Amino acid sequence: MTEQNTRLGILLMVATTFVFAMQDGLSRHLAGEYNVLMVVMIRYWFFAAFVIAIAARKAGGIRAAAATRRPYLQAFRGLLLAAEICVMVAGFVALGLVESHAVFTCYPLLVAALSGPVLGERVGWRRWVAIGLGFVGVLVILQPGFRVFSPAALIPLAAAFMFALYGLLTRLVGRTDSAATSFFWTGTIGAVAMTAVGVWFWEPMAPRDWGWMAALCVTGATAHYLLIKAYEVAEASAVQPFAYLQLVFVTVLGITVFGETLAPNVALGAVIVVAAGLFTLWRERQRA
Repeated sequence: MTEQNTRLGILLMVATTFVFAMQDGLSRHLAGEYNVLMVVMIRYWFFAAFVIAIAARKAGGIRAAAATRRPYLQAFRGLLLAAEICVMVAGFVALGLVESHAVFTCYPLLVAALSGPVLGERVGWRRWVAIGLGFVGVLVILQPGFRVFSPAALIPLAAAFMFALYGLLTRLVGRTDSAATSFFWTGTIGAVAMTAVGVWFWEPMAPRDWGWMAALCVTGATAHYLLIKAYEVAEASAVQPFAYLQLVFVTVLGITVFGETLAPNVALGAVIVVAAGLFTLWRERQRA
């Protein structure tokens, strides 16, 4: 068993959020030039190769990694995550990195809200209050009624809902399957699904953009590896709050590279959402 090292786990989580932010910036650039489905398809090819390589090095090899007692649920998880990535990347193009991530940050609150009907867990009144305040923060970001509401604002909200459901299903299959098995199914099923869809939208890519695509694939694999290591050396409850730093990194990237702006309502709403999310994480740790 890996020795627990909370400080190292926190550093790994901070590095993970930074690399994920770089991945999102690369996704925004490439999806602005090429079809989203093609970009995500190529990204998944590398992701599948990565998870297969990891599985091959483990005891029992690929056969052990693929062994599951819930194949249909694992397959659905893989499809759901692939769809969520497509929706989120489309949100980057339509809405920008800053606003998309400000809205997407509500996904831990959705996890808390849905944990009752999906997992049968009890959600106390304090967490329900935090969930309600978090969605007030989302409304502050979206500003319905104060301006012409853009349907694009619903894209990252839909992605957040899909990712929350994916996270809950991951916890559900975790009752019978190992994390390595879930990781294997996520990568391979996603690659198969995206290939079946994305190959019909193939278009020639400029040589310089193949370099950016390679960087996208490498950052994706690196971020997942760092995330795995972070959870290996420290408890999830200790490192999870630092995942919110991705919003900070993405905001800096969106402003400096893509010329986006941080509107006051987006900043205020994001603070409310993050505060509510941190409270729900704290309450979950207290209950545990």
